Amino acid sequence: MPKVTYPMHKDGDFFVDYEEKVFEDVKAEPGEKALVTFHTVAFEGSIGLVNILSATRLQRKGFETSILLYGPGVTLGLQRGFPTLGDEAFPGHQNFAARLTKFMDEGGKVYACRFALQALYGHGEASLLPGITPINPLDVLDIVLIHRKENAFILDTWTL
Repeated sequence: MPKVTYPMHKDGDFFVDYEEKVFEDVKAEPGEKALVTFHTVAFEGSIGLVNILSATRLQRKGFETSILLYGPGVTLGLQRGFPTLGDEAFPGHQNFAARLTKFMDEGGKVYACRFALQALYGHGEASLLPGITPINPLDVLDIVLIHRKENAFILDTWTL
């Protein structure tokens, strides 16, 4: 049987060349917009967190960026905590709240569909994180169409 002679990995080791960038670092032109839509359930996969991070990156690249939470996506914008709101019941429990709040603090806008909030998930507007704007279900299509008319970059995610 062959003997493995490589040293054990340790903290601080690199596995890949993380500094090499293959593509140019694209920045927004003045006035460019971006919309990131979420139709995913909180804690059911990584796409919710990944898209919040992508929206934040778009914002930092100079795009006027908005997030649309609709359908199960509204679950990303709900206040959480245990035993009280804001408490972190387990590591990462407040990731969505922390990242959405940071995004809004940096100038991003977040919208949540009122229909999904109430009819699908039984929450009122008071359940949303501060700063999230509740919208009429008819606005869900219109925000996408407005961004399309403005030639915005639109990142749609649908996991259910």
